[in-house]
Amino acid sequence: MHPSDHQIIEALLSRDEQITHDFFFVWCRPLIYSLINKVFNYEVDYDELVNELYIYLMEDDGRRLRSFQGRSSIYQWLKCVATRFFIEKRDQRIVIEDVSSEPPYPMDEAPDEHDNQGYAREDLNRLLALMQNTRHRHVLQRLLLDDADYKEIAAELDTPVANVYNIKSRAWVEFVSIVLKEYSHE
Repeated sequence: MHPSDHQIIEALLSRDEQITHDFFFVWCRPLIYSLINKVFNYEVDYDELVNELYIYLMEDDGRRLRSFQGRSSIYQWLKCVATRFFIEKRDQRIVIEDVSSEPPYPMDEAPDEHDNQGYAREDLNRLLALMQNTRHRHVLQRLLLDDADYKEIAAELDTPVANVYNIKSRAWVEFVSIVLKEYSHE
């Protein structure tokens, strides 16, 4: 069972290694990658940036974490805090270095060997699997993961190409509702 937002805050403040690792390196990974891609126009090391963010959140006995009041989900709150932090780092042209004495994951654990694209693909597969309509899922999977073209998909489904566009539009509505539900954690 996934912990509540307040349980996550308490676990981070108490330096629970497992929850801290899961929060930054599993649950928030797609969100943080999205923010990195929007804020930085150059390559940034995910682990180092998350380490800096963790230090920032834990400063002054976790003052920033303690400011979370639950008016939004922890993920929405983190999105705001992290965006401001990343923009400040970028604008000050501060080189993001690993200066942390408190890593957000256990030191005896080897970092994952997956690349960014691998994590995104895994997350996309997981979200697609939650779709109820198999036709919608098939169209999005073929378009997003298999890089198939509309004619190819139309032939597979034995339908006109124009209908594939309609299916894709309806599929996006279903997919977006799943993503919002998954990442709102309300």
